[in-house]
Amino acid sequence: MTTTTLTTTGMPPARPFSAEECAALARAGIIDAGERDDVLAGRRRFTVDEYLAMEAAGILYKSDRVELIDGVIIVMPPIGDRHVGGTNWATTLFVPPLIGRATVQMAGPIYLNDNTAPEPDAVLRRWSAPGSGATGRATPDDVYLVIEFADSSLAYDRGAKLARYAAAGIPEVWVANLRAREVTSYAEPSGSEYTAVHVYQAEDSISPRAFPDVILAVSDFMPPAGPDNAESL
Repeated sequence: MTTTTLTTTGMPPARPFSAEECAALARAGIIDAGERDDVLAGRRRFTVDEYLAMEAAGILYKSDRVELIDGVIIVMPPIGDRHVGGTNWATTLFVPPLIGRATVQMAGPIYLNDNTAPEPDAVLRRWSAPGSGATGRATPDDVYLVIEFADSSLAYDRGAKLARYAAAGIPEVWVANLRAREVTSYAEPSGSEYTAVHVYQAEDSISPRAFPDVILAVSDFMPPAGPDNAESL
C-alpha cells in the first residue's frame, strides 16, 4: 500500500455523533467509554469492522447516505433523479453482455483497506454465480471497473475518492459528469493518481478496458441535454 499523502479535495463533512449514540457505541463494544469525547469531537477514527458493527447495533442504517474514508464516516449528498437514472441505465446496459463474465454491483461498498470502504454507484467485479455462496464483500482484487455518477459530488469523486481508488490499485474508474454530459476514464494507477486519462463526450462510445467488446454509447446513460442541469444529482 502506498504511503503517499492522499488529497482531501472535495471531501464531504464527517457524520457527527450524539452523546446517546456514543453510549450505544460503548454498549455495542465498538468504543471504550473513555473514547466518548474523541468521538464527539470527531477525532476518533473507525475501522471497517467497527463501521459494519454500527449497522448491526442500529446506529447506522442501510438507507443512510454515508461511507467510510480513512476511518472517517462522511455524509454524502442526496441523490437526484438523473443520478439514479444514469446509474440504472448503465447497470441495465452492462448486465446482458457480462452474464457469466462479471457481476454488476449497484451502490455497494468496496473494502479498499481496513479503514476505507467507499460505496460507488456501480462496480464491475469478479463474476460469482448465483447460489455459489461467494461473499458479497468486494476488495480491490475483485474489481474491474468503478463508476461514479456526479454533479454536486464531482470535486470529491475526482479528488479525494479517486485518489483512494488509485492508491488501492483499482484498475479503472469512470467519473460521469452528468451536468457536462461526459465521462472521464481513469486507468493505469500509480501511487495515488491515474496515468491514463481520457474524456468521452455524449456522442462517443466507451468500453471497459477489461471487456473491450462491451461498447456503450455515452449518451445512453446521460440525462437529456437541456437547460435544467442545476438539479443536485
